[in-house]
Amino acid sequence: MDRPEVSLVVPVYNEEDVLPRFREEPLTILRELGRTFEIVFVNDGSRDRSAGILTELKAEIPEVRVIHLDRNHGLTSALDAGFRRARGEVIVSIDADLQNDPADIPKLLEELEDCDMVCGWRRDRQDPFIKKLSSRIGNGWRNWRMGDDIHDTCSPLKAFRREFIAFLPPFDGMHRWLPAIAKMSGLRVKEIPVRHHRRDTGKSKYGVWNRLFKGLSDLRAVKWMRKNRLTYTTREQE
Repeated sequence: MDRPEVSLVVPVYNEEDVLPRFREEPLTILRELGRTFEIVFVNDGSRDRSAGILTELKAEIPEVRVIHLDRNHGLTSALDAGFRRARGEVIVSIDADLQNDPADIPKLLEELEDCDMVCGWRRDRQDPFIKKLSSRIGNGWRNWRMGDDIHDTCSPLKAFRREFIAFLPPFDGMHRWLPAIAKMSGLRVKEIPVRHHRRDTGKSKYGVWNRLFKGLSDLRAVKWMRKNRLTYTTREQE
């Protein structure tokens, strides 16, 4: 099968109320891009009707692929599996809850023309206060300790060239550090404001404070990777 130009990777965990919406706006937007594409859903051990709905979507939509994890492993594993199974030259990630607006995907792809990764910044984030506060604390701490300037490193909406996959370390929690990992790998990273909507069905599947403390504790590991990364170059004698 020919490699599509764009892969949309969507991690799924108990999202039976939202998944049917992928028949509508996300699919329409991707078809209007004028590029070949695929949608890679990764079922992260859902316990509701998500698996059955994904089967229906795959039967209805030729561009849909469905990857099933053996059990619930968490967001990092779901994204990693989707990224590594994606066939596109460009990979876009978005959460299944569609709080990020699929209409921003063309803007990310346009900005990707002169860099290697584009991160969506939920500048006007429509989440409960505690969730926004924990995110602000986490982003501020990471930026201070890493000397970084990304406002919203955990934003689900990102686009990057497939070459980035080679730099992904296979460890839990690394999805929170994708911009930092890209930068330390010598890739060009850009951040742009994107829209964000309130969740109108279902509920968030990932905790707030446990996610915050896990991200802060991972900082030491990422700093170690940056400090000890091999940076040599070679030249073969003629």
